[in-house]
Amino acid sequence: MTVPLRNTIYEKIKIAGSLTDSELSKALIKAGISIPEDEFNKTLLNLEIYGLIKVTWLTKDERRIEISEKEEDEDEIEKQNMENLEKEYESGFPGVGQEEEIQE
Repeated sequence: MTVPLRNTIYEKIKIAGSLTDSELSKALIKAGISIPEDEFNKTLLNLEIYGLIKVTWLTKDERRIEISEKEEDEDEIEKQNMENLEKEYESGFPGVGQEEEIQE
């Protein structure tokens, strides 16, 4: 059974943590995997669409590729932090929420 190319590329990125596209290409060649540039780019794009990697441009001709963080976990923590900040802010104005109850 052969491993799909995208899995092999993902594993190389995961092991390195982050690397440039040229470093990844050299690592694949060293592992005996030679693919055309368009297929290489398509595979990176697919991995990025799946949310597994993040690709950013360093220069006109060089990209940084890294494993994508779990954004869902970060979003939940960020949401809780914002709620706590709002509560702390509102508690800094005593009586503001109570005025409505008194007026009724």
